[in-house]
Amino acid sequence: MATKSKSTARREKHPPIAQQDKPRCGLCGSTRKRLTRTPCCHHWICDDEENYVLFSFARNSCHRNHGRYTLCSSHFNEGHKGRWQDCVKCRAGFNTEMYVWYGTNEYNFEKLENPPTFEPTHCAECGRVIHLGADGYMISGKNYYCERCSDKRMRQVIAPERLPHKK
Repeated sequence: MATKSKSTARREKHPPIAQQDKPRCGLCGSTRKRLTRTPCCHHWICDDEENYVLFSFARNSCHRNHGRYTLCSSHFNEGHKGRWQDCVKCRAGFNTEMYVWYGTNEYNFEKLENPPTFEPTHCAECGRVIHLGADGYMISGKNYYCERCSDKRMRQVIAPERLPHKK
């Protein structure tokens, strides 16, 4: 195993003053991109939302990710009072799995401590676990369907519409 020299360790522990003073994105660490402060928690973040391609569902924009996928931003946008970590309205506004995901994912500057436990969501048709924060799925009534079963169900609904009508 390679060890660091004392001078390398010292530089990492105490970067040059100019580097310390330069703001950096709190999510990706960039100092090269244009930065702005988040309206919710006032952290430095990449000002990159214009790079998002509409309907791509890409997660490559720090600004968009924090704005769409965190309790911090939701709390601010809904006009709730106090800290998002203690907000009863935020807790009641999401099912437990999504509350935990929005509070603990990599788009947060500060993560929810001691998140509540929850039973994972399963596909009503095949039983596969669906990770609501990351996987594709469909909701029909109170049932959740994984991406594969959603596709099958949609084909069953759409296919009869494409058949010629009987007279």
